[in-house]
Amino acid sequence: MSEKVDSGGLEIAQATTDETLDAVRALCWDYRSELMKVSPVDAQITRTFYPVPKYTALMDGLATAHARPSGAILLATLDGAPAGCVMSHALDARSAEVKRLFVSPHARGHGIAYALMEAVLAQAQNDGFARVLLDTSTSLTAARALYLRMGFTPRGPYQEIPSDMLPHLLFFEKSLQT
Repeated sequence: MSEKVDSGGLEIAQATTDETLDAVRALCWDYRSELMKVSPVDAQITRTFYPVPKYTALMDGLATAHARPSGAILLATLDGAPAGCVMSHALDARSAEVKRLFVSPHARGHGIAYALMEAVLAQAQNDGFARVLLDTSTSLTAARALYLRMGFTPRGPYQEIPSDMLPHLLFFEKSLQT
C-alpha cells in the first residue's frame, strides 16, 4: 500500500524498510512523550502500561508485533517528511486492534489522523477481520471525536485492565462487515 491521499503532499504507506520503521519508532516515542504531558493521570497510565523498558522492547520488536499479514504499520509523510503513524495487530481471528495513532504537532490540521485511520481500517478489512477494537484516554477528546465520527461505537474493555485505570480509559469497536 502506497497511495496519495490528497494533493497536499500527503502519502500513507506500509513501513517496511529500516528507514521507515525508524521514522515510526521516532513518532511513537514522540507520542509517548506527549501522553506524559497531557495530565498526571495520563502520565500514570503511560507509566503503568508502557514503562520505558517495556516501551523500548516494544519499539525494538515493532515490525514483529505488527507484522503482515495479520498486522500493519502505516507511516504518513507530508511533503516527504514523517508526519504520523498508526499500527494494528490481530487480537484473534476476527478482531484487529488499532494502536498508537499519532500525528506530529507540526502536521496537524491536514486530515492525517483520519486518513491513517481509513487506511488501517481498509487494511484490516482486506485482511479478513470482522471488527476493529481500540482504546484511548478520556483526556484525548480529539481522538474520541475522530473515532465516533468514523463510526466506532463505545463498548466495555476487551482485555484485562487494572480497575484503577478503567475510569480514565474509553474503549471502542467498529464492525468491518458490510
